[in-house]
Amino acid sequence: MTINSVGILGSGIMGSGIAEVAAKTGHTVILRSRKQETADAMVAALDKSLTKQVDRGKLTDDEKAAVLGRVTATANLHDLSDCDLVIESVVEDLDVKTELFKELDLVVKADAILATNTSTLPVVDMAVATDRPDKVVGVHFFNPAPMMSLVEIVRPLTASDETVAAVTAFASTCGKDPVEVKDRAGFIVNALLFPYLNNAVRMLENGTASRDDIDTAMKGGCNFPMGPLALLDLVGLDTSLSILEALYAEFADPNYAPVPALRRMVAAGHLGRKSGLGFYDYRK
Repeated sequence: MTINSVGILGSGIMGSGIAEVAAKTGHTVILRSRKQETADAMVAALDKSLTKQVDRGKLTDDEKAAVLGRVTATANLHDLSDCDLVIESVVEDLDVKTELFKELDLVVKADAILATNTSTLPVVDMAVATDRPDKVVGVHFFNPAPMMSLVEIVRPLTASDETVAAVTAFASTCGKDPVEVKDRAGFIVNALLFPYLNNAVRMLENGTASRDDIDTAMKGGCNFPMGPLALLDLVGLDTSLSILEALYAEFADPNYAPVPALRRMVAAGHLGRKSGLGFYDYRK
C-alpha cells in the first residue's frame, strides 16, 4: 500500500510537527481539530515555522507555498474519510484514544491504516476497539517532529505485516529512521529514558546535587545536548508523570514509580515550558 494522503488529529505541537514533515515530503495532509479555529491555528503555526526556514535559506518562497498548498484544516472528522493513513496525536489518555479509534473506524475508508502517536500506551487496546485491528499500528514521532530523525513503529499483536511495511515505508519517505518495536509500554526510547529522568528528580529531591549541577554534569559527562531536568520541562511534567505511571503499571519496576516531587509539581500546575514554570522558570 502506498500512502499519499495523511490525516492528523490533535492540535498540539506534535500534530503540527507531523503535518510539516508529511507535507514537506509530498503528502497531502488534512489537519483535524475539534474546533475550526484551533485547526486554523495549527496551519498558522506551520506557516510560521516554514517562514523561519525561508528566512534561514532552507526553503524558497515557492517551496513554502507548495507545502502549505498540500495542507487543509478542518473540524469535521468526515473530511478524513479518503485518507490512506490517519495518525492521532491527541491527549495521552487511553479512554480518549480508544473512543477516537472507534469513531475513525466508522468514518475512514476500509483499507486505510489507523495509527497512534502514543509514546507509551498499549496500541493493541486501540486496535481491538475497531473492526480493522490488522490495520492499526503505532507510529511514534519524537518532538520536535521536523528535527528528530527517529520514528518508532509499534507492532501490536493484531497488526499485519502489510500494515507495518506500509507505515515503515511512509516514515522512510518522510526522511526518518524507522525502528520496529513490540507493543510494550514505553517501547524503546521511553522505557530506557524515563528511569533516568525519574532518578534525576530523585537525586534533586534527596539533595545530592543542585538542579544546575545535575544538568551540567549530564551534559558535560555524557555529552547529552540537554540535562535531565531541562528535558523534563521540555517534555512536560504532566506528560512525564503519565508515562511513568503507565510504565510502572506494566512492569512494577521501582525505577518507574514516579518520584513524589514530580507528582507535587504537576499538582501545583508546574508543568515545564508549556506552563512557564517547571524545574526552570520560563516566564522571564
